Amino acid sequence: MPIKKSAFKALRQSKKRVLRNKKIKEKIKSLEKKFKKAIKGGYKTKTKEFFLQLQKALDKAAQKKVIKKNKAARKKSRLSKFL
Repeated sequence: MPIKKSAFKALRQSKKRVLRNKKIKEKIKSLEKKFKKAIKGGYKTKTKEFFLQLQKALDKAAQKKVIKKNKAARKKSRLSKFL
């Protein structure tokens, strides 16, 4: 456990960030699964809808520095090939 007050605050902040980042990453993974499932099922409207949601989620995650900018761009590029 931290001894100093500032170290304790830093630990609290770190725990909050970890939870927030984890939630964002889980959302991206679930959207990616839904997108791939829609492709396999042959649902064109659902596929486009999930792709747009996924793009938005990736951009927001990159903007908040949860994932790197290039990783978001790479994922979007690879997923757009499926369309």
